[in-house]
Amino acid sequence: MTMLNRWVFNLAILATSILVAVTVYQFVDIVNRGGPVMVPILVCSFFALTITVERMIYFAGLDADAGAFADRLRALVQARQWTDAQALCRAARGPIARVAAAGLAARDHAAQDIERTMEDAAHEELPLLERHHQWLATIAQIATLLGLLGTVIGMVAAFQSVETKAVGASPVSPADLAGGIWQALLTTVAGLSVAIPTILAYNYLAGRVTELQFQIERIAAVLANWRRADAAERP
Repeated sequence: MTMLNRWVFNLAILATSILVAVTVYQFVDIVNRGGPVMVPILVCSFFALTITVERMIYFAGLDADAGAFADRLRALVQARQWTDAQALCRAARGPIARVAAAGLAARDHAAQDIERTMEDAAHEELPLLERHHQWLATIAQIATLLGLLGTVIGMVAAFQSVETKAVGASPVSPADLAGGIWQALLTTVAGLSVAIPTILAYNYLAGRVTELQFQIERIAAVLANWRRADAAERP
């Protein structure tokens, strides 16, 4: 996906999230009571949900059992069945397989060169694995702050209403203050309700990336160790 396509994708998600958020704000009473700050909180919610679903689908499309792939590749490398090893990489079609294919292509070089080649290939794959993850981390922080902002704004409005009644010599009841406060606290609940699942999704996806990085390092070690052993066997 090119940089332009990424921006178009992000803008499309943002526009859709805004449209859905405004619609929900207009037609759902309890959301409307939280005030205008609920709109950006809802935008964050739908934006995070869309990114999470897209990332889940992406990782689901990768090779489900990276460990089995690494074990199979090790057996083929030790048996020096290079054609079968390359065919295995082509069939897997994932970041691990692409990095392994780069290492196999450099198998005639020194072990350090193989490791360097696979490291370079892994660096090219890493942005694809971590795509949109920074958005999730940012959304989790923004949603929390928006919830706090909405609460502060609501509290200010509630106390201002009480002050207006007091200045006008109108009777002020505890319900006047309590009603404004509970509406203000709706934004805090909404912000945390968005931030907590988003943080969980971010940590889960980060764990998937770490797992794939471990498997890549494992395969790099397999090829490098084979090359060192092969070099040691030569007179």
